[in-house]
Amino acid sequence: MNGERKIYRIGVIAGDGIGPEVVEATIPCVDAVADRFDFEMRWTHYDWGSQRYRRDGAMMPADGLDQLAGEEALLLGAVGAPDIPDHVTLWGLLIPIRRGFHQYVNLRPVRLLPGVPSPLLDPGDLNLMIVRENVEGEYSEVGGRYNRGRPEEAAVQQSVFTRQGISRVAAFAARLAQGRRGLVTSATKSNGIIHTMPFWDEVVAETVFGHRGVQLESLLIDALAARLILDPGRFDVIVASNLFGDILSDLAAALAGSIGVAPSANLNPEGDHPSMFEPVHGSAPDIAGQGSANPVGQLWAAAMMLDHLGETEAAKTLTEAFETTLAAGVRTRDLGGRASTLDFASEVERRCREEQRTDEQPASDGMVQPQDQR
Repeated sequence: MNGERKIYRIGVIAGDGIGPEVVEATIPCVDAVADRFDFEMRWTHYDWGSQRYRRDGAMMPADGLDQLAGEEALLLGAVGAPDIPDHVTLWGLLIPIRRGFHQYVNLRPVRLLPGVPSPLLDPGDLNLMIVRENVEGEYSEVGGRYNRGRPEEAAVQQSVFTRQGISRVAAFAARLAQGRRGLVTSATKSNGIIHTMPFWDEVVAETVFGHRGVQLESLLIDALAARLILDPGRFDVIVASNLFGDILSDLAAALAGSIGVAPSANLNPEGDHPSMFEPVHGSAPDIAGQGSANPVGQLWAAAMMLDHLGETEAAKTLTEAFETTLAAGVRTRDLGGRASTLDFASEVERRCREEQRTDEQPASDGMVQPQDQR
């Protein structure tokens, strides 16, 4: 490197509702930790989302993926507006990015944070990772509507599962488990869905078998959901199809106290395309503009982004900064506090710049660890 600072090109889509607020709060914290570890973030902002849809009839331009292709990672705020159907905003922006950039893993860490109480009386040692297949499965474009407006109107939606799609997400989950407790739980419904789910079970089992030290259990989705509530501490890594993973990840985040603090990574593990990092929460139009949104989900997503870029120590420092801020009692309104979005972020930024890290409570459990070694 000849002493030159590493520069990362990051595309920013702040989006709708509270998205711009939490993104605005997060970027100075990332810049602070980058400065501390002697690298630089070069942010490029794309004003895509619902406002653009109202103006131009599209959530992003036709060459949007070409514009984003040169970025090393993408940071997304939130997308969605009450006056635009959700399927329009989702299929107009998020899904084209996920599929166009082969972001086939959606990774969601779930664990307890200081000052964020679980609704469970005894959540135990809740610390798990959900690996959701992100580009195929139940969320396909295959199907249609027939005889619209007639009594015999019908809708058909086809699920699409491929051997490649299942095996690569199962392999990612197995590699992740190798660095944790070594347990992969596969969500299935092969007793009722007689074609795709037995195929899912077979390919997952074949794939996980080839990873040393990893144990596989397969649970029906209904039983898995129940056990996740009754004994969340027993789970380590859960791998699931697009639909099942979508549902389970929000359920697990709620068990940890709030989907408002949960992060998400849309990963292209091979690094052939940029990966995208976002909070789980939506655009929350009811509180947009009030300065009260909780930025923890966005901060945590940014920490996952740093780890994905290889800046592991910076990622740990940012994670520890928002965790110690929560532990110190600085909290936004949704967590019973009085801090504004920027108040909370300013305290995190201060800690990123000034505090020396301790190793008493490592904060790496929510990070993106496995990379495709092929």
